[in-house]
Amino acid sequence: MLAIFFICLWVSMVIGFACSVVLAFKQGAAQVKRMHQIPCDRCDFFTNDYRLKCTVNPMIACSEEAITCRDFEPKTAYSNAARKCQRKKCDGISLN
Repeated sequence: MLAIFFICLWVSMVIGFACSVVLAFKQGAAQVKRMHQIPCDRCDFFTNDYRLKCTVNPMIACSEEAITCRDFEPKTAYSNAARKCQRKKCDGISLN
């Protein structure tokens, strides 16, 4: 009788764990889908610099609030983020 109780308890724990894993995957997939809606990396005002991510709305840049950003402009070939090198080179001047 005691063995049946422990087997039932173990089975219910395994089922509970499996359900929580499935629920975690569903919530994770929904979060990933929501994060991919953030348009900052495709915006012309996105600077590609960790210090100032957006020149127009720096407080909401790369967050879920940016999904509804009214200042979104599609990135062009001449935008700041499209440049390969943004830092100015020092012509022979040592900064050490």
